[in-house]
Amino acid sequence: MRTIARETLFKIIFSSQFGNGVDETLKNSLYRINKLDENDREYCNKALGIIAEHSNEFTALLDEHSISFPEKRIFPADRSIMLIALAEILYMDDIPDKVSLNEAANIASKYSSEKSASFITGVLSAISGGKNA
Repeated sequence: MRTIARETLFKIIFSSQFGNGVDETLKNSLYRINKLDENDREYCNKALGIIAEHSNEFTALLDEHSISFPEKRIFPADRSIMLIALAEILYMDDIPDKVSLNEAANIASKYSSEKSASFITGVLSAISGGKNA
């Protein structure tokens, strides 16, 4: 299971929203502290690359699907969670959408507000359902 890797990735992305991108020292420290193996580190690095490369696309998708709530107003923790799930749903075909949605809801339940899990699930389900359209 990649739950610990996803939570580590969440922390890296969340912190990057308050600085100038991903802090490599923090990233490597979190990898070590959470005892991520090579596969988990590879997953995290791949997801970080996808998020960096497709950031404008992800922002547009969040704006389009989070009705009455522009991406810039989305709570940073929720945005971080959704970015991970979007990378998985749209660019990591080896991960079922259902797994990405479930993991996003679980991380939201642990790290965000009371209503975040349902908000995140709703937005990501709309995006996931329309990705092949």
